[in-house]
Amino acid sequence: MRKLILLLLLGAAAVTRPQSPARVSGASALAQRPYMGWSSWSFFRVDPTEAKVKAQVDVLIAAHLPELGYRSINIDARWTNDYDEHGIPKPNLARFPSGMAGMAEYMHGRGLRFGLYMVPGISKELYAANPVIEGTTSRIHDIANPGLAGATLNDMYKIDVSKPAARAYIDSVIRQFARWKVDFIKLDFVGPGGGNRPADNREELRLWHEAILHSGYPIWLELSNWLSIDQAHFWRSNANGWRIEDDIECYDCDESSDPAVKGNLTEWSHVALRFADVREWFPYAGPGGWNDLDSLELGNGAKDGLTPDERQTMFILWAISCAPLYLGADLTRLDPDDLKLISNRDIIAVDQRGIAATPLDIFSLRSRVRQAWINLYPGGNAVLSLFNLGPDPAAMKFDWREVDALRNTDFAGHPPMLTDLITGEKIAPTPDGINLTLASHASRIFRLTTTKSPHE
Repeated sequence: MRKLILLLLLGAAAVTRPQSPARVSGASALAQRPYMGWSSWSFFRVDPTEAKVKAQVDVLIAAHLPELGYRSINIDARWTNDYDEHGIPKPNLARFPSGMAGMAEYMHGRGLRFGLYMVPGISKELYAANPVIEGTTSRIHDIANPGLAGATLNDMYKIDVSKPAARAYIDSVIRQFARWKVDFIKLDFVGPGGGNRPADNREELRLWHEAILHSGYPIWLELSNWLSIDQAHFWRSNANGWRIEDDIECYDCDESSDPAVKGNLTEWSHVALRFADVREWFPYAGPGGWNDLDSLELGNGAKDGLTPDERQTMFILWAISCAPLYLGADLTRLDPDDLKLISNRDIIAVDQRGIAATPLDIFSLRSRVRQAWINLYPGGNAVLSLFNLGPDPAAMKFDWREVDALRNTDFAGHPPMLTDLITGEKIAPTPDGINLTLASHASRIFRLTTTKSPHE
């Protein structure tokens, strides 16, 4: 009977495992790997300045993080506070005296890439100004529909893409970004998806994507926040990355009266949400576009808002999901233990290899509290990650046949050599699988190296 059940489970796995669109869709040369870097939002929120950002860059470089791939410096909201005579956003020179061209030149001079933040639609301020769109005789009123939401953020009017000047307006914005040599745009509050109100920006997004292609300058387009999985194929066709959940920041922590909590970047519950999200989204990650789990809130030790075990779990989940690895911490307060974690070359390599992990639940030996995920690579090798999401220590049992059920391997017949990617420890093959105990919210990650002869 046990053998029959095993055969049925293996057959079900072979039939039901989804084929990844990432393997069959065209890949963009711009996004062959998930990007890595730092973003201003988590720590600076609405108060970024040129001096503050450059101070972060100094630490990033001193810590040798760009050598590991952390090269994208993205300025989030509040870099602009006005528009030029054609409705194109202007730099806030009080905050950024060098302007955006100057900031890009500074970043490029230090071997980094430079990113900015935008929101789709037409703001009420721009609508009220009603400037003439560059290269046309049309005005902003001619392309705006105040009766429809322009973004999932309040106070944005929808762009009517049926009007010819709509394309001209978005082209003019992208031309300016290309002149500044902006390498990355985060387009926030895109719908359908989460936010303050329903909105559908798909047709406008096509114009953003096409404008970038026509600009002659390679710009990574990242979508936020909390995009609808029903449109996953559309996001892949028109962007290089997309957020799959709400913000990871702990906004309540800002107002907390508890000094141990006040100012924390995130909290465990926000990290744990991503395990359920990635379970649905993992087939869509691959060269050309990546699932964005939001900032890595690592770098400030206890003020990350996570225990050491939780920090390790966060980093492992992001890496095995091949999510962008961009830090949200204040790097001027860089914690040495966090630095060691985010500098782990073996785990970064898992992320940058670009083959996202698959969840393993076939034998029901674990609940959703105890999880196993596998990155399967050509040639028979793999990376196995084990997680205990529960509040108490938990026994973790893993059977090699679970891997064999996903692919034509023979780990059960030829158990693999294990290498712990955190400690570097090598573990001899065990015939039945893995049996260990994990502390609450803890994790382990192993490289599995096949011991089977290529001639067998």
